[in-house]
Amino acid sequence: MSPLDATPSLNGKRPEAAVIGAGFGGIALAIRLQTAGFQVTLYDNRDKPGGRAYVYEQEGFTFDAGPTVITDPDCLHQLFEAAGRKTSDYVELVPVTPGYRLCWEDGTRFDYVSDQAELMRQIELINPDDLEGYRKFHEYTKEVYQEGYVKLGTVPFLNFKDMMAAAPQLVKLQSYRSVYDRLGDFIKDEKLRRAFSFHTLLVGGNPFESSSIYHLVHALQLEGGIWFAMGGTGALIKALVKLFEDIGGTLKLSTEITEIKSEGDRVTGVIANGIKHDVDLVASNADVVHTYGKLLGKHPRGQSYGQSLSKKRHSMSLFVTYFGLKSPPPNIAHHSVLFGQRYRELISDIFHGNDLPDDFSLYLHAPSVTDESLAPDGGSSYYVLSPVPHLGRADIDWDVEGPKYRDKILAYLEKHYIPNLSRDLVTTHHITPYTFRDVMNSHNGSAFSIEPILTQSAWFRPHNRDDKISNMYIVGAGTHPGAGIPGVVGSAKATAGLCVQDFASMLAAQAAE
Repeated sequence: MSPLDATPSLNGKRPEAAVIGAGFGGIALAIRLQTAGFQVTLYDNRDKPGGRAYVYEQEGFTFDAGPTVITDPDCLHQLFEAAGRKTSDYVELVPVTPGYRLCWEDGTRFDYVSDQAELMRQIELINPDDLEGYRKFHEYTKEVYQEGYVKLGTVPFLNFKDMMAAAPQLVKLQSYRSVYDRLGDFIKDEKLRRAFSFHTLLVGGNPFESSSIYHLVHALQLEGGIWFAMGGTGALIKALVKLFEDIGGTLKLSTEITEIKSEGDRVTGVIANGIKHDVDLVASNADVVHTYGKLLGKHPRGQSYGQSLSKKRHSMSLFVTYFGLKSPPPNIAHHSVLFGQRYRELISDIFHGNDLPDDFSLYLHAPSVTDESLAPDGGSSYYVLSPVPHLGRADIDWDVEGPKYRDKILAYLEKHYIPNLSRDLVTTHHITPYTFRDVMNSHNGSAFSIEPILTQSAWFRPHNRDDKISNMYIVGAGTHPGAGIPGVVGSAKATAGLCVQDFASMLAAQAAE
């Protein structure tokens, strides 16, 4: 039986769904709903799909705007398989080795690889006394991965009893401790502690405050590897959109949703570019504060919950500079993490400070190492990312400070990692917390929505289905399980399951009347 044979029927037609926001989470949900029998329209306010995975093109260079690290490709394969298709017919995914190269200013290099023997060899070079501790740490992360990702990653937490059912195992795994603190039970060397704790920053979390459950990322990356879509992350977005349209879905770009209409405790439609479209359910991949405070702002639930969400702790923001060189990449990895001299203190300044720190640690993406098509012949494409405080914490005039900060970062890269950068520079572009606030509607310019601390995770996070409005759903970084490609694609699976279950129950009740 094809996925479309199990079509729910509402008054003799498919139920219609509106999905707001064509980021990874929104597209993944739209695909799952379309294959389950809903007629889905996917809306985005920008001229291209992708959300944070937008694509910039300048002077022959292609720049992925946001996520570039693809882990757990199986979660993507499942989307194609649900529609009876193959990933390889739409996009080419290739493994990246090393997954990351971790670099320190004193010249220390550590290649983060899946090969355990090679990983152990590098650990021994830095601190032989941590070999046994790493073995125990690796076993611990596999337990956390099974519990936190395999068992719970696509399961919606709608009731507190769901949280309590999971609590004993989470307590056993000491999820109440921070990533860095728990790591200290296994690893003593400071450089190795950085190497095995920085991952939470990739999903908007502070390693000194995020739950140790996020150590699952280590096992996730070793289990599934780190992958890259040839043509860039934008090529993967195009592939998912083509799949969605191939199975009958509709994508509407440059279409601003300004309101979610409701009657009582049900949504009835969306206002898109000033026109109302009646639908049977709405799912939002937009920022959760924007969704409730703005789009549902005329509903009492939107007013109250929007206010509540705005007061929660939100993740840091990002400053990202995209640049193209007329020379090939030097001897660097596809993904590099460049540690500055400070770690704990710098991260504290980013998450709790009121100003822009003088120093930085950086993530450097050099996709031309793997795919030369992203730059003109003989050239190379890059982006460099610096975590910075969000706008609710640091009142920085980014129109003034942005160009100066960009130049400071590029000078640092030239000094330490990319010789002749200024000589070979062809083009640059940068985005700031203003971009996240004004273009992506992110509360206070947060780059990863609500901060992933223990008291804002699982049941404590905005639910995949609203508690009061029965046909209003949430998908993406703001709901369970959280940010990152596997996280938002997992949220789509959880949310889609609820949509199908809810409409099946409603139709069964109607048939029984």
